[in-house]
Amino acid sequence: MRRLIVNADDFGFTAGVNRGIVEGHSRGVVTSSTLMANGAAFSDAVQLARTVPQLSVGCHVVLIDGVPLLDAGNISTPLQQDLRDQKPGARAFSESIGRFALRALAGRLDPQEIEAEATAQIRKIQAAGIAVSHLDTHKHTHLFPGVLRPLLRAGAACGVRAVRNPFGPRRPLRSGDLVSRPGIWTRYAEMRILQGFAGRFRAAVAKHGFATPDGTLGVEVTGVIDEAMFRAIVSSIPDGTWEFVCHPGYNDADLAAAKTRLRQSREIELRALTLPEARSALSQAGVNLISYRDLGPVPRT
Repeated sequence: MRRLIVNADDFGFTAGVNRGIVEGHSRGVVTSSTLMANGAAFSDAVQLARTVPQLSVGCHVVLIDGVPLLDAGNISTPLQQDLRDQKPGARAFSESIGRFALRALAGRLDPQEIEAEATAQIRKIQAAGIAVSHLDTHKHTHLFPGVLRPLLRAGAACGVRAVRNPFGPRRPLRSGDLVSRPGIWTRYAEMRILQGFAGRFRAAVAKHGFATPDGTLGVEVTGVIDEAMFRAIVSSIPDGTWEFVCHPGYNDADLAAAKTRLRQSREIELRALTLPEARSALSQAGVNLISYRDLGPVPRT
């Protein structure tokens, strides 16, 4: 049996991204999304979410590439240190996933700060009237144990009991699909190295009583998902419950001014997710679409 959650990340990033996510749900195969509590278009996303009650909305916890909700007195270790040195009082998360990873692996991230910031982000979404169905993190930072454990504590304290499993299957695509896209190999190799954390992820999730899919699909091909790639991923889905990570949206002026490498690719993904062929491919492969709400009860706001 194959079940698939199609989750659109970055809800709340820009108005164009918000519009694309809602269209991906209302006209396509998107079943869930994760909302950035500190996103520039947060209020717009909240309003749109009310128009699509069947869309499962979680919290996209941001610990990199953004500004924390907590004030400077309550958070410091995930912040961009050189920015504070140049501009006293300025605060922003690190823009480098490499630097963040080094801090996480060296144990230089304060778990209480991570838990407090994650809690603040979840609570902000809940305060807006949205029942938060699940958690994930921007750029999958919770694959590091030093982020995962405080994130799970924050979720449990807020009544959220489902989390993304950021680790994929051993073979996310068939060999022919990988050969035809040589640029994917670097990303694939990076994810294989990080796969070593998968066992600790499963143990921590089980200890805290969280629901989670068997893994994620699409992470290695972020930014290059088109109609052909979507069909390739669908045709290689293993048995079990999986999450397909996507980033649909519109490449408007706000997105052009934002710090992201995903611009035109969002419109290409949106097209792939809303074509009738997308639903047909899932049906032919015997894949049942579900949302994060189907993994467990959603807490009341």
